[in-house]
Formats: sequence, C-alpha cells, structure tokens
Amino acid sequence: MEKLIMIKYGELTTKKDNIKVFIEKLYRNIKDKLSSYDVYIVKDKVRMFIDIKNYDENEIIAKLQEVFGIHSIVICYKVNKDFDSIKNESLNLISNIKFNTFKVETNRADKTFPYNSMEVSKLVGAHILKSIPNIKVDVHNPDILLHIEIRPDYSYIYFDEIKGLGGYPTGIQGKGLLMLSGGIDSPVAGYLANKRGINIDCIYFDSPPHTSIEARNKVISLAKILTKYGSDINLYVVPFTEIQESIYKNIDPTYMITIMRRMMYRISEKVAKNNKCKIIINGESIGQVASQTLTSMYAINSVTNIPVIRPVACLDKLEIIDISKKIGTYDTSIMPFEDCCTIFVPKHPVINPNINKCIEYENLIDYEKMIDTAINNIEKINVKDYKFVSNDIL
Repeated sequence: MEKLIMIKYGELTTKKDNIKVFIEKLYRNIKDKLSSYDVYIVKDKVRMFIDIKNYDENEIIAKLQEVFGIHSIVICYKVNKDFDSIKNESLNLISNIKFNTFKVETNRADKTFPYNSMEVSKLVGAHILKSIPNIKVDVHNPDILLHIEIRPDYSYIYFDEIKGLGGYPTGIQGKGLLMLSGGIDSPVAGYLANKRGINIDCIYFDSPPHTSIEARNKVISLAKILTKYGSDINLYVVPFTEIQESIYKNIDPTYMITIMRRMMYRISEKVAKNNKCKIIINGESIGQVASQTLTSMYAINSVTNIPVIRPVACLDKLEIIDISKKIGTYDTSIMPFEDCCTIFVPKHPVINPNINKCIEYENLIDYEKMIDTAINNIEKINVKDYKFVSNDIL
C-alpha cells in the first residue's frame, strides 16, 4: 500500500476539449511550487498524484494550498484493484482511528469493476462492522467518512479532503497589469486575478518627496506576498511627482483626484501594452471613495481602450478585509505610510465628474510630455529577487 497526495481539479473539469491545456499548466505550476522537493507527479484528466517520498506531508500540503486550480488535496493510499485488497486495506486503515460511527462512499470510475459503487460501499462497510466491535454506520453525520475510488489502474482509499484555492491555474489566461497601491484593496484584486488564471505584473506611482521610501517598500512587500500565488512579478515604479505637482498647482481642487486617476490610466495602458499585458487590474470598489462612483469610473476609464477588470468592485470593505487577512497582505497594507492616492486629497472631491470639464482642465497642463518623461524613467523591479537594504523597514 503506497501513500500519495491526490489532487482534485474541480472547475478545470468543465473545460472539455481544452482540459489538457489547463491540466498541463496546473502540472507545471505545481512542479514550480515544489521545485525544491524531489517528488514524482503523475497526471490524468481527472486526478493528479504526487509521490512525496519521505518529505513532510504537511510541508508539501502547505505549498499546494498556495496553488490556484486545485479543488482539494487528499492524503490517499494506493491499493490493488481487486476487491479483497480494497476490503482488507480499508479495514487496516480505519482500524488505526478511534471512532464510533462511520460511512463508506465509493466512486467506481472503472465501470468494468464487477461491483457497482453502492455494492462496494455496502460490502466494505459490512466487513468493517464485522471486524471492529462497538461501532455502527451513520449515513448522515458519521465520525469517519471512508472514501474509495476505483480507477482503471488502481484503487485509492482516503478519509479527509483539504480545501484548495480553486479557480484556474495562474498564467493560463495570460498576463495583466495590476495598479498596486499600499492599501488593502489592490493586493486582494491581484490575488483574485491570479485565481482566474491571470499572471500579474504591477505598477506603482511613486511621488517623492511627498511619498516616502517606506511607502515604496510597503508596496514591494505586498508584491512579494502575491508571488506566493503566482509566478515572478515585475514591479514598474513610475516617477509621478511632476505630474502630481502640476495637477495640484493648476487644476480645480475638486477635480484633482479625477485628473490624477486619468493620468494613471493613461500611463498604465502604455506600460501594459509595452509589456504584453492584456488587461489592467485595479482594486476599485464601487462607491467606496469619490473616484469610485459609477460616474467617476466612467469619466476616468474613458481615457483608455484596454480592458480594465475590477475584481473587488462588488465586494464591501469587510469582505475585502477578510480576504486580505486570509492571503497575508492585511498587516502590511495597514502600515501608516501614505501613497500618492492619499496625498493632496481635497476636502470635497467631485463625485460626478463631467468628462468635458476633465478635458478642459487637462488642457491646462502639458500632460502628454510629462507622461512620456515618466514612462522613460520607470524603474523595473523583479520582486522575487529584490533585496531590502539594511535600513529598509519591511
């Protein structure tokens, strides 16, 4: 009897003709995640099996719980397909557990097997009842649920399933550019984009001396956390001071945030196209702040033709916070260092901006030249390899 980790695919099984592509991508992502372990992985259309050898299974499982595309993770035991092996090994395994009630569930994937699923469950259950005193079957709320899968090559016996992240394998949909600030929302948006199979690069708007090195390092730290759930991330740090100061000096204060966001979208579109990103991703949540009313989103979004997705758009703040805590970004996000979206904030920003007024105000500044200058001076950081210097805080 061989101990393995079984991977169940979940949503991937809906892909029909394309399922091989999705499974191959998941396989490569798991190989990358477990690259420091000498494990052996076998895959087919419905399951993946990992021979973890003598490694700590909890260590491996923790790594797999950071991989999108996995519905559940199971410690299972591979046994021969004959009924006597199934029956006897089921008894051997369950005998090592203390319980009062149990249930057997069988999945007979190999329809040539001489007993159907219900018959296997009934016969194995009867064998266990006969062999272990003072136990009984409970089909509704058992202490132990014993699973048997009968597949064409072997049978697999297991008890508990560990929930995976679900979604699609990261990277299967291509790459997007995440507008990453130091707040709570945008890292969650990046995580949710990963879940739908999107690799991400990030863009950050740096406005020294109005924003600090601590704010920049905070963003790099958030991007580092996100690398756990996807691949390498490139962070494009945009020098935004000249643009922001020009907006502050020349434009009606009520429109400053709207114009600033329009500039950010223009720059993000160019950076996305230059780096083969198919979409822009951000952490906008409808109605959360003045720039995220529907009218504001319409006015701001009008400067770009590239698709923009907003994974947290319909979540409330508490839901976003819950996800940020789960993925490990919350504690970093709440560190008190302002980014360029939180400086120069007017007392009464417009919540229903007029596009014609936006254009009128923008004509007061030479923004196209400043955008070109900013793009030409972008700093590209490979997040995974980035090393903080000794006086950095994060």
